[in-house]
Amino acid sequence: MTKNMHQKKPRSKYSIKRQSLPEALAESLRERILNGEFKGGEPLIQEAIAAEYECSRMPVREAFRQLEAAGLIVSKIHKGAVVTALPSEQIMELFELRAILECDILAYSLARMTDQHLDASEQILEELEEAYGDRDIAKVGALNWEFHRSLYVAAERVQTLALLQGINVQTDRYIRLQLLLTSAFEEAETEHRRILNLCKKRDPSVVEFMRDHIIRAGHNLLEALKTRKSANAAE
Repeated sequence: MTKNMHQKKPRSKYSIKRQSLPEALAESLRERILNGEFKGGEPLIQEAIAAEYECSRMPVREAFRQLEAAGLIVSKIHKGAVVTALPSEQIMELFELRAILECDILAYSLARMTDQHLDASEQILEELEEAYGDRDIAKVGALNWEFHRSLYVAAERVQTLALLQGINVQTDRYIRLQLLLTSAFEEAETEHRRILNLCKKRDPSVVEFMRDHIIRAGHNLLEALKTRKSANAAE
């Protein structure tokens, strides 16, 4: 055999482990959508994705089903899978839904929080603050939900948490986009620290502050999107 026959084929940068392939594939594509690599309205071509990940189209189809169930892509006749693009009023609706559900579950959770619950929230917040400092958008996106969720687990309201997790998948990419467009890392860090401090005091005013925190983030995002749209139109 020649030397060339023994050389291994270079691995794709998107290569992933073959166990639970559709789930791993869906998670990787989800992260790429949330990070803005795939934009709203952009088609996802099965053959191209399969080639990138060096797999067959079957796990890609299953991954697409998972992404569609999460609301990140939609199947269109003659177009295939397309990354969802929400109009501004629907984006704000998601933030308003978050405010309603998160404030409700936080009110239930507040009186039931133990020191162990708060210690867990403190640890997540410290990781989140480090991610803010590093300007690590992907890590911020994941830890933002983990911090919020940690404040609600004491309520033991499983269905509400499940609904919130689904909404979080939708809003995650917009939270990341807001941070990229506004560089509001310090504001987010300050508000999260205040939320935790109020929870440690079992101060019921934290519920209204949480509502303001979520709604303000939604409005700031829409304003940033409007500014970017105007800037693009002027070019």
